[in-house]
Amino acid sequence: MRSAHAMQEKTPASEKAAVGKAAVLEAPQKVSVKEIELPEPGEGEVRINLEGSGVCASNIPVWEGRDWFDYPVTTGEPGHEGWGIIDAVGAGVKDLKEGDLVTALTYKAYATHDIAKQESVVKLPESLSGKPFPGEPLGCAMNIFNRSDIQKRQKVAIVGSGFLGTLLVQLAKSAGAEVIAVSRREFSLKTAKEAGADHLVQMDDHHKIIEKVKELTNGNFCERVIECTGKEWPLNLSIELTGTRGKLIVAGFHQDGMRSVNVQMLNWRGIDMISAHERDPQQYINGIKDAIEAVEKGKMDPYPLFTHNFSLEEMEQAYQHLTDRPDGFIKALIIN
Repeated sequence: MRSAHAMQEKTPASEKAAVGKAAVLEAPQKVSVKEIELPEPGEGEVRINLEGSGVCASNIPVWEGRDWFDYPVTTGEPGHEGWGIIDAVGAGVKDLKEGDLVTALTYKAYATHDIAKQESVVKLPESLSGKPFPGEPLGCAMNIFNRSDIQKRQKVAIVGSGFLGTLLVQLAKSAGAEVIAVSRREFSLKTAKEAGADHLVQMDDHHKIIEKVKELTNGNFCERVIECTGKEWPLNLSIELTGTRGKLIVAGFHQDGMRSVNVQMLNWRGIDMISAHERDPQQYINGIKDAIEAVEKGKMDPYPLFTHNFSLEEMEQAYQHLTDRPDGFIKALIIN
């Protein structure tokens, strides 16, 4: 493992390698790194020489293994948070050229190179040169924030203070809200405090948490609650933290089957329950553009949250940190 902010020197576009490398998840908890022939961009596509990619919590099931996955997983998957420099341009591409610094929606980003459609690419400004910028998760945070409709002076609870939750603390504070961070790990609560959270609540006892938030909100609970864990208990806890006619925003990725949900409380308080997961690719792109603006204006600062860097050869360690979440860990990057 290398220090969190060590970045590679950029390879000039003129010095293109004939082969690259990619990580392959051969079986649950087993990764190899293979040489790959560089893919050539087709009509309307570009090839990106990836500086790196974020490691997403949605990767955990395929890393741990589930009955519905086939192994080996396709080379470079499930990496989807890449950024880098365009080093080849296909026919018909407009407004993009070799040497452009970009982030993009691609799906084989645990590699040195990946292909992107031109409509899935966002140019990065010079101010972000030399800095990691995993566009997909940052755009996701912006889309969730926009769907949350947070207003000044509202009381907002954010349940789960990992990477996404901490970004949302920053954004909610930038909107002038009073923020209550609810999280299991003491380290996460400390991070939420540094991000601007006004109140910290340990996620331990269900009823104690409810009473604490009730006290902090003068018995009214919260106008907005954002659930960021992807787990059933925190989801039901979040319902109970949402006030009458409030909005519950489901930002956690619930991917391991059905959930039992307290619909009675949703009905009784007239709560709007919103799934903030976008599936329109254009909305992802809009979110990434909003994220660039938010970072440039200081409304969102992801850089202290990139706590661990790994190489492709250290991919297993990256996955292990993702699942174990040792103290000090928030977000891992794969740096080429």
